Amino acid sequence: MTYPLFIVKKKGLLTSFQDSGRLGYQAKGVVVSGVMDSYSFEQANRLVGNVRNEACIEMGLIGPTLQLLADEAMIAVCGANINPRLNGVAFPMWKSIKVQKGDVLSFPGTSEGIYAYLAVRGGFSVVEVLGSKSYYNKANIGTAIHDGDTLYGQKLSTYRNRFLSKKMIPSFPKEQTVRVIPGPHEKHFTNDSLQRFFSTTYTVKQTDRMGARLDGQPLEVVGSGDISSDAIPFGGIQVPRNGLPLVLLADRQTTGGYPRIGTIIKADIRKLAQLPPGGKIRFQRTTLEEAYKLNSCSLNTTTE
Repeated sequence: MTYPLFIVKKKGLLTSFQDSGRLGYQAKGVVVSGVMDSYSFEQANRLVGNVRNEACIEMGLIGPTLQLLADEAMIAVCGANINPRLNGVAFPMWKSIKVQKGDVLSFPGTSEGIYAYLAVRGGFSVVEVLGSKSYYNKANIGTAIHDGDTLYGQKLSTYRNRFLSKKMIPSFPKEQTVRVIPGPHEKHFTNDSLQRFFSTTYTVKQTDRMGARLDGQPLEVVGSGDISSDAIPFGGIQVPRNGLPLVLLADRQTTGGYPRIGTIIKADIRKLAQLPPGGKIRFQRTTLEEAYKLNSCSLNTTTE
């Protein structure tokens, strides 16, 4: 049953409904979207007893101010440290808590990382478009969040409070190493460039939901630097003609014509997605087999 859940007092800076994304339509030119940090997103849902793909509110840098309209609700906040407040008083992340009618939630800003996730027991009642509740702002696909909106939820039975084991709570340092599967366009780079890519520390110059531009020692691209337009995965690393890597993220275009030197594995994408401008990133070579193993391990987390 749908019921009024929150009223949006202030939207915040980068606030949107997101789930795992609009899968299966990239070949038709539809952007995937979805969460930037799938680990934090899934843990928030698990803490309130939702299925792990239930839509959450993704909050970037500065979150919204929300007032509870329902009699009560169970929520959890995971991801970047966005310094959550309940009626002006700090409350813990990575833990489910109950809130009461009239309570005000606020998220004044991140001190570590960029993106955090607000999950509510039962999930948000949001229209699905092409099988996803994710919002893509450039094409206005999905449901946007505005000041003054009433957000609706879906009622579920009550659920016990849970918290994530401390050993499973990630940190968000401003220097990260991420593992990369090389290819598929290695032949478009000199041997020196391939070695340089895996030994250079890059700086995040710009970042948003579409991608992260990196700064550092340029790579040498063989020939014109163009390829036939090719599908781009989440975490794909393109190298345009200026030789500076560009990592494609959740709101990436569906195809691109720059050679791809590698792809960040799923278990590590969140590390780069959470890096602010000025953050440092290094790339480490890995294999497809290791990527599958690491992703499987990341899903076997415990809540208590």
